[in-house]
Amino acid sequence: MRPDCFQRKLSFLIIIIPLFLLFYVACPALAQDIKDVVKDYRHFPLISSRIAIWVIAELHLMFAAFVLAVPMFVLITEIIGVCTGDEKFDRLSKEFTKLLPVAFSITAIFGAILIVMLIGLYPKFTGYLMEIFSGTMYVYVFLFFGESFTLYAYYYTWDRMKDSRVTKWGHVTIGVFLNLFGTALMFLANAWVCFMMSPGGIDENTYALTSLWGAVHNPLWWPINVHRIIANVAFGGAIAAAYSAFKFLGSKGPDEKAHYDWMAYIGNFIATFALIPLPFAGYYLAFEIRKYDFALITILMGGSFAWLFIIQAVLIGVLFISTNYYLWTGMNKIPGAERYKKFIIFMLTMVFIGIAVWMTPHTMVASIEEARKMGAAHHPLLDFFGQMPAKNTAVNLVILTTFLSFVLYRRANKVATATWRHVGGALQIFMFAGAAITVLYFGISSFPPTPKDIAIRYSIYQVLPVIGCIIGVMGIDIPLFKKSKPLGGIRWGEMPVRSQYILFLIAITFTLLMGLMGFVRSGIRGPWHVYGVMKDASEAAFTPTLGFATTVISIVTVIFFGFIAFVFWLSQFGGTRKE
Repeated sequence: MRPDCFQRKLSFLIIIIPLFLLFYVACPALAQDIKDVVKDYRHFPLISSRIAIWVIAELHLMFAAFVLAVPMFVLITEIIGVCTGDEKFDRLSKEFTKLLPVAFSITAIFGAILIVMLIGLYPKFTGYLMEIFSGTMYVYVFLFFGESFTLYAYYYTWDRMKDSRVTKWGHVTIGVFLNLFGTALMFLANAWVCFMMSPGGIDENTYALTSLWGAVHNPLWWPINVHRIIANVAFGGAIAAAYSAFKFLGSKGPDEKAHYDWMAYIGNFIATFALIPLPFAGYYLAFEIRKYDFALITILMGGSFAWLFIIQAVLIGVLFISTNYYLWTGMNKIPGAERYKKFIIFMLTMVFIGIAVWMTPHTMVASIEEARKMGAAHHPLLDFFGQMPAKNTAVNLVILTTFLSFVLYRRANKVATATWRHVGGALQIFMFAGAAITVLYFGISSFPPTPKDIAIRYSIYQVLPVIGCIIGVMGIDIPLFKKSKPLGGIRWGEMPVRSQYILFLIAITFTLLMGLMGFVRSGIRGPWHVYGVMKDASEAAFTPTLGFATTVISIVTVIFFGFIAFVFWLSQFGGTRKE
C-alpha cells in the first residue's frame, strides 16, 4: 500500500470512529432530562475520575490549539506565495499542512473520548451543561463537519489547484473557510468552559436557562477568546518550529538543511510575535476576572494558586531567554550582523534582570527564626520586587528588548538607502526610548501609597506605549528597508545544532505553560462544577497540591509529545515522488 493511501485511510477511520461514538452516546443524553440521571458521579478505575478527565481534556486542548493555529499561518504564507510567485512559500505552506490531517483526527478522538467520559463519570453535571447549551450542540456539529471537510479538501486538493492563479485563489478560499470554521468552533467551546467560571443567562433562584445568548456571552467569554487565539498561534508556531528542527537534524544535504532552517525561522517568528502580546492578553483576562468576582482574583493571585505564578514566571522566562538566544545565534549566519553584536550583552542583561524581577515571589515560606531575622513577614527586597508594579515594569521591558532583538535580526544584512533613513532611524530610537521611560515612570508611580485602582490603571498606561512602539517601529522599518542595499545573502542551513534543541525547548515550555495555566483557570472555581450554581460533591472535590498538579501536567506533556512524534513521523509519508 502506498504511504499516502495509508495516511488517507487512517485519517478517514480515526475521524469516523470518534464521530460514531459521539452521536451514539451524546444524542440520548441530549434528550434526557437532568432529573432522570441515576447517579451524580461514577468512579474511573485505578485513578480518580477527576484525573482521567483532566488528562484527556488537556490532550484534547493541546491538539485543538495546534489544529487551530497551523491553518492560520499556513493561509498567510500561502497568500504570500500567491502574491509574490515565490514557490518557496507554497512548499512551506504545504509541508506544514501535512501535519494537520492526522493531528486533526487525534484531536477528534480525544474530543469524543472526553464527551464519553464526561457523560459516564459526571452525568448530572454534563446533563446540566447539555440542558443549558442544547441549542448550540447542533451548531457545534455543523461547525465540526465544516472544519473536517474544508481541512481535508484544503490538503488533498493542494497539487490539483496550483496549476493556475485562478484555481490557486480558489484553494486560498478553502483555507479561509477552514479558519472561519475552526475559530467559530473554538469560540463556541469557550462559551461552555467560561460558563463554568462566570455563568450567565440563567435564573438566579432555579438556575434554569433564561437566555441562551446570555449563557454564551458570559462575562469571561471574550477575554478567553482573545487570550486563546493569541496563545494558540504562539503554541502552533512553536510546534511547527520544532517540526522544522526535527527535519533539520535529519537533513542529508545543504539544500535540505537550508530549507528547514528557513522553515524553523518562520515558525519561530510566528511564535515570537504571538508571545509578545500574550502577557497583555493574560492581564486582560485577569482584569475581567477581578471585575466579575473579586474572590476569584484573590484566590488566583493571593491564595493557594499564588505560587503557581512563580512557576509560570520561570516558564515565561525560559521562553523569552530561549527566543532571544535563537535570534542572537541566527545572526552568525547573516552578513552585516556583526554591527549589532555589541548590543547583545546589554539586551542579555536587560532580559535576565527583567526575568529575575518577574520570578521574585512577594512572600516566602519561612520559619519563625527566619522571619525574626528578616524583621517582618516580608523580606525587604522581596517586598519591593515581588509586587505587581515591579513585575509589570519588568515584563514590559523584557518584551521591548525581545522586540528589539527581532528588529536587529530583520535588518542585519541590510543597509537603508531611503532619503529619509536618518529621520526614520531617529524616530525609531525615540519610540523605543519613549516607551521604556513611560513604562518605568508608571511602574514607579504604581507603588504604595498609590491606591490599587489607580495602580491597575497605570498598568494599562504601561501596556499602551509598548504596543504603540511595536506598531510604530514596524510601520517605519518595513518601508525603510523595502529597497535596501543587501550586504550578502543569509547563509541558511548554517545554524548550530544547539539552536535546534532550543526550538524543542521552546515547544516543550509552551506546552507546560498551557497545561499549567489551564489548571489554574479551572482550579480557581474551587469546589464548584459551575461557580455559584452547582457544587462538586465528588470524592475528588479538592485542590491538588502544587507538586501533584505539576506531576500530572508533566505526564500529559510527555504523552502529548509522544503523539506529536507520531504525527511528525507519519507526515513524512504524505508527499509525492516529485517533491
